[in-house]
Amino acid sequence: MLYKFQCKNSADVLMLSDLTQLIFNAIERPLESKGVFLVEQLEPAIKKLEATIARDLELRKVLESQDLKDDPEINALKADRFGQRAFPFIQLLKAALAHEEMVIWGV
Repeated sequence: MLYKFQCKNSADVLMLSDLTQLIFNAIERPLESKGVFLVEQLEPAIKKLEATIARDLELRKVLESQDLKDDPEINALKADRFGQRAFPFIQLLKAALAHEEMVIWGV
């Protein structure tokens, strides 16, 4: 499934369901087919996502310090950087917060 997130003063962000689910897990919110982030929900969501990205980067540092080159799971994890994938969504949330606008999806 494809999710389209929108706010008035920012470009739309399109994400597939796998990434969207990861993001919603990080912000501890159930993923629904449509919904809204109110202005007061934006800052906590941004902070949770940034904390998740920081943990992801720390895990990567630990994995790089270990000799696990032949482990396919570890190599897949190294290639799938949460921060890079979530960046457009975080930028959308930050733009919405700066303009005090809500973010909607599935409408």
